[in-house]
This record gives sequence, C-alpha cells and structure tokens, in this order.
Amino acid sequence: MFKRRQTLSLRGNESCFLWGARQTGKSTLLKELFPNSLKYDLLLSSEFGRLQINPSLMLEELLAEPPGDLPVIIDEVQKIPQLLDDVQWLMVNKNIQFILCGSSARKLKRSGANLLGGRALRFELLPLVYPEIPDFNLLRALNHGLIPRHYLSNQPELLLESYVGEYLKEEIAAEALTRNIPAFSRFLEAAAFSNGDIVVYKNIASECGVSAPTVKEYFEILEDTLIGGFVPSFQKRPKRRVVQAPRFYYFDVGLVNFLLKRRNIVPKNEVFGKAFEHFIYQELIAHSHYSGLKYPISYWHTSSDLEVDFILGDHEIAIEIKGVDQISGHHLKGIKAFQEEYTTKRAILVSLDPKPRQLDNGITVLPWEHFLNKLWNGELMQ
Repeated sequence: MFKRRQTLSLRGNESCFLWGARQTGKSTLLKELFPNSLKYDLLLSSEFGRLQINPSLMLEELLAEPPGDLPVIIDEVQKIPQLLDDVQWLMVNKNIQFILCGSSARKLKRSGANLLGGRALRFELLPLVYPEIPDFNLLRALNHGLIPRHYLSNQPELLLESYVGEYLKEEIAAEALTRNIPAFSRFLEAAAFSNGDIVVYKNIASECGVSAPTVKEYFEILEDTLIGGFVPSFQKRPKRRVVQAPRFYYFDVGLVNFLLKRRNIVPKNEVFGKAFEHFIYQELIAHSHYSGLKYPISYWHTSSDLEVDFILGDHEIAIEIKGVDQISGHHLKGIKAFQEEYTTKRAILVSLDPKPRQLDNGITVLPWEHFLNKLWNGELMQ
C-alpha cells in the first residue's frame, strides 16, 4: 500500500544495518525489496532459540548453501549479538552481503558486540512521510501519527496505548536499560511536554523525581532506541546572544498526542501549531536521511525570543513553520532577524496559505503541500 522512500539503493553492494523504531515497517520493506533472500527472523521463538543456543549454526548453514548475489537478512539482530562475529567473517572471507535489521543498537553497544568495524553502512526507516501516502490527509497524520498501522487505524489511541506499553516492557525493562520503570514512565510524559521545546534537564528531573544526570541518561535511551532525537542550536558566529540548549522531538507526532492526551487536532486550536511543526520536522529529518544528503538540521533562538524553527545545512535555508491560514507581518520577525545576521540561500515560511507568495527580503510563503513537493522533488536543496 505504501511505496517507501527508503529503498536501500544507496548501499550499492555493501552490507548494511537497517535500524528503525518498532512498527515503522522494516520487516515489510525487506520482504518487498528482497523477497527471495534467506532470512533469519529472531522474533520467531524457534529461530531465536536454536541460534541463541548455538550461534555457529548460521555460519555452517551459509557455508553449506551460499546465498549467491542475494543479501542475507537477519531481523532483530540485537537479540543475539554473538552472530555479528560470524557475519563479519562471512563478509570478509566469503563476500556474503548482509542486511542487519533491528529496533535499537543500544544493546549491541552496551554488550560490546562487534559492530563490524565500519564494514556495514547504516540506514534508518522512519515513520511514513507525505509522498509515501496516497491521498494524504494532513489532519489524519496530525491526529493519528505516521506509524503505518496507526495512520490507517480508526482507533489509534488503542494502538498507541499498546505501543507505549510494549516499548516500556520490551525495550526498557527487558534490556535492563533502566530499573526504575515508574520514573521512566513519568519521564516519557514530561519529555512530551517538552517536545519541540528547549530541554532543561533540571526542570524535567524535578517533575519526575529523579536527578538531572538520570534525566540526561533517559534522553540518551530515547535516542539510542530511536524514539526521539535532539535538534541542536545554530551557533555559528552569533552576533546576538542565542540559546545553546538543544530541542527534543519524539520520532512520531502520534506518540506525543497519546502521552499528552491531546485529541481532535484541527486548525486554529491551541495544539495545532505544535503538531504541525512536529510533522514538518518529521518530513525534514526523513528527507535528510533518505536522500543521502545528510544535511544538519538546527534551530535558532535568541535570548530576546526571536527564533527560526529550522536551519538546514550551513545557514543556507531558514524555515519557519506557522499553522495559520494567512502569513502576516508579525510572523516574519524571527526570520528577518536571522537574515540580518546571516546570508541565507532561501528563507521560507510554511503555512496553511492557499497559494505561494513572495514577500520582501526574499522571504517566500509556501503552502505546506507546495513546500513538501519541492522538498521531496529535490528542488529545495539545490
């Protein structure tokens, strides 16, 4: 149903890791891309059991029946880190390609597992993005989120409740990433209140009843398990005083909706602007990754509260997100201030305006669909 933009074409003939949060569609994608590949699915209890007891079985099987030009897929590879030593040997000595799929590299890092010494490329699969969805519905995306099952569901709250519960149980408790699950549960909600905002560890620590270093560790867990990420402050040669702390975003807007118990997001209500900005961030981070451009994304915020939501690359493109149906003068303060300090290639306000407009100072107003079409068609980053 969904034609994913992540096709792993950039890997060429190299082996790779494919990471992604749970239910983003990794297994489905690999079935579509490599229907004839040999697959070791460690979610299956039978497969997990036999390889956990004797990891060398995989090596022996691949030596007996080499896969030829097709890559070998190992799904949920983090469940048996010992397999990676044999993977490296087979890559080097038998020229076998692997696609190593999982929801988190944290367990591998913590266990000191072999991460193949740079011999395998790294890719990610993120939630759905605009060009992947036929008849895309913005309000559905903002309310349901863009994890495939959740976007399609008529009861996303039930799926999200299960998703959060499974995540806490499987990713956190089962891997012993933290022993204080109640505190971590409170942290998830507190982090949702900070979603898209500047992170102040001590404030969140006070809300959760833990120390600031513990909160920092909790954020690291979210990053390592691909449930969220930081957007750094843009600080290149600042003339004005700028805020230096990063901002944090969960990987999916639907997850934030559930944690904050917000529903019925529609234009002009108080939470629409936040959800709309989060959605555009998801599109930008996915495009940066899928396109192979890997351009950095930062934000700019001065001590006098002038701000630009996203700076792409080395201050070439400044983007401000406004969930309003008509951009007016007071919406331009932040982006004009940024232009006074830096030379920009493009300055764009993304909004609900019905048509594109060209304003003074080279500032362009783009309706969100126009903006996303330009982004995914490769016109924005030229």
